[in-house]
Amino acid sequence: MNVTDFPPSYKTNSEKEQMLLKLAENFWHQYTHLYPERKPLFLCPLNECDVEKFVCTTMRPTLLPYSELYNWNQCAQFVCEYLTMEPLSSPLELPHSLFSSATVLKRQSGNCFDFSVLLCSLLLGAGYDAYCVSGYASLDMCLMDKTRSICPLLKKKEESIEESPQKPLKKYSVKPPRNLVSKFEIQQKAKQQAKLEEDVRKEQEKVEKLQEEAEKPGLDKLHGLRVHCWVLVLSGKREVPENFFIDALTGNSFATDDEHFLGIESVWNHEDYWVNMHDCHNGCKGMKFDLGDPVYWEYMLAGGSKPLLLIPDVEEEEEEVNEGNDLESKKILHIPPSWALPIVITPQEYETRCPHGKKILQYKKAKLEKWAPYLKGDGHVSCLTAYQDAEYLQEVEIQDCFQNRMDKLHMRQQNKVTRTNTEFFFPGRFDSLKVHEYQSLATETKRSMQFYSRSRLDGLLRRDDSPKQMTEIYESRDDFLYYKHIVFGKRPKKVAIAGGPSEANPRPILKIIERFYRNKEKPANEDVAERIFLLTEDRIHVRNHREDDHITTSYWEYLKPTNLGKKGVQDMLTPETCISYQVKPSEKLNKQLYVYQTLLNLHQAEQNSKDNVRKSEAEVLKILAERAQEEKDPKLTISIYDTDRNEKNKEKREAMEKAMQAENHRHRLLDLDYLAPFLAKLGDPEKLTHHEAQQVKENCLKDLKQRITDKANLMQARFEKETQELQKKQQWYQQNQMSMSKDDEEAYLDYCSDAMFRIHILETRLNKHKELAPHKYLALEERLNKDHRLRDPLLPS
Repeated sequence: MNVTDFPPSYKTNSEKEQMLLKLAENFWHQYTHLYPERKPLFLCPLNECDVEKFVCTTMRPTLLPYSELYNWNQCAQFVCEYLTMEPLSSPLELPHSLFSSATVLKRQSGNCFDFSVLLCSLLLGAGYDAYCVSGYASLDMCLMDKTRSICPLLKKKEESIEESPQKPLKKYSVKPPRNLVSKFEIQQKAKQQAKLEEDVRKEQEKVEKLQEEAEKPGLDKLHGLRVHCWVLVLSGKREVPENFFIDALTGNSFATDDEHFLGIESVWNHEDYWVNMHDCHNGCKGMKFDLGDPVYWEYMLAGGSKPLLLIPDVEEEEEEVNEGNDLESKKILHIPPSWALPIVITPQEYETRCPHGKKILQYKKAKLEKWAPYLKGDGHVSCLTAYQDAEYLQEVEIQDCFQNRMDKLHMRQQNKVTRTNTEFFFPGRFDSLKVHEYQSLATETKRSMQFYSRSRLDGLLRRDDSPKQMTEIYESRDDFLYYKHIVFGKRPKKVAIAGGPSEANPRPILKIIERFYRNKEKPANEDVAERIFLLTEDRIHVRNHREDDHITTSYWEYLKPTNLGKKGVQDMLTPETCISYQVKPSEKLNKQLYVYQTLLNLHQAEQNSKDNVRKSEAEVLKILAERAQEEKDPKLTISIYDTDRNEKNKEKREAMEKAMQAENHRHRLLDLDYLAPFLAKLGDPEKLTHHEAQQVKENCLKDLKQRITDKANLMQARFEKETQELQKKQQWYQQNQMSMSKDDEEAYLDYCSDAMFRIHILETRLNKHKELAPHKYLALEERLNKDHRLRDPLLPS
């Protein structure tokens, strides 16, 4: 770093800063005298220019113009991703230098103190009550070692199990059948099963304990002595319920009594500096973070934001004597403004985040890779790989995240054990695909698709497809259909006929099962609950809904005639055509005409169901083909506001600017073109005849002569007007000279001098105009003779 590149505030100290350094030195001498056994304090490190600066003035509270950085977790995540950690030169000693946050951001690297100062500055700007903490931590915390911690992305959220509400027992409900199974045998089997489960659990716990002991790190000889810096956030501001720590290196939050933090020497912010007076033999457990309590925290300045606790035994006389001195000291000891440059992060830097756009983090049996958006052509932004062993050899699961994909793909999970892939999509696809679970993109393989049902006309929610069956779940349909199950048969071998059409060989449909919700507008005895189409047997089973006060439901079984629905063929209905069981028999339902019409409607519904099945198969093939093409050639979406990456808008904008420049140039040429108005009268011809050129020349000269005459007449009229007004004023003066006051006479003399000056100027301009008029006329005539549009036709033929 070149020292000349920094502003003067980096190279020198102001008077207030020098006074502050002297106070810090005095405070340090008193501290070392009273507590000689304690470690030195982090008070006045060197900055980039090797100039001592008080740590409180290094902080610069800043609120960046990004809504994500308004919360502490997003701020901590940004700092740990944007910077690269550099370990301290000596794990037992405080660093000799502390750079400004602007320099740290420019270098994109720093130690734990640089991380914490930057994070604390952002949190203070966002309104948090944040402080930097200088203390001691464990080996894993100081070296940013995450290999023994579980990746946050792998921690599964605890799902709350909601018990389904029990249906109220009806007074006249049917009693369930008696259970004839021996309760004693059930108890014995349960005891045996519980014993087996207990043995398995104990064995698993034993294996886990052995594994934890094997993974435990060895004894750290420097335990409790390793210097570290982190951030403290106190409750109160920004609705923070309780105090907590933030490790700036990892971005994780911890409780104030966490075992990783082994002691605190001091804390500071942009207003004051406090020294810890607690006993830290048990780490940070039991510490009180009331910085206004002088028993536990020794402050350096009296200008901090924390109010001091009052001591009731202080006499009033001492308070009155020291009141004026305290006020003066508060004014004198006020922290000067920060010497550091403002914290500025451009949108491009905020988007790139990681150094060079890539970062790799290792956790316990997991590895997380991150990339900046648009760095990879397929929109890949992160890849989380979970391993079975601690050596990162056997992969168990891979979770890829994407951004800005045109196909709306945002996550893909690959299970290496079951060899299944699960893709998740944002809303906005034409096929409304939400989740796609499969093992292969080949057709007629086991797969499951979930859809955004509200954006589909058919209300399809889920489709499970396999070589021999297909199941579809619907919701919010007008026909109350919610379930459809299709059973396929074995595809017959197709014999190719020479010269015949090459048609597809679809899977034969054996059975279609459809189920419907209850339609309250129809009687339950006429509302279909389930339809089963047995296509190979030409049978149709229909079951209706059950009334609330009934036990059984009505049921019909139809046998389709051979020529049902064909024109010109008479259908014969036999007793075997319709076999039914009716809860409420009626004459209407038993008539032959009603049975025949119902059979025709069911035949049409069966044909519609077959057509819908073929459409579903075609849709599956179309989705698979589109997904294969999208994976082969992934495309990314670019916002219209992203002027750097949006090439189409950039080219369009450049073309518009060029066209505008050309238009402006053309207008400028037209303004300077003295022949433009005369050529426009002739229709702007490309070539002029001899007569037209001569006429244009004469009109142009005539127009110049007329403008010269008009200008001379205008100046002559103004000259005559000024002369007449001066003569009238002089006559008025001669008539009223005897009765005029001294002020009126002075005003008259001022007017006469101004009028004479204006008349002289007009006369000079008029004479000069008359002298230059012939020269202007000759100059224009010469230019007309040389003009390429008039020169050739003017030559003698």
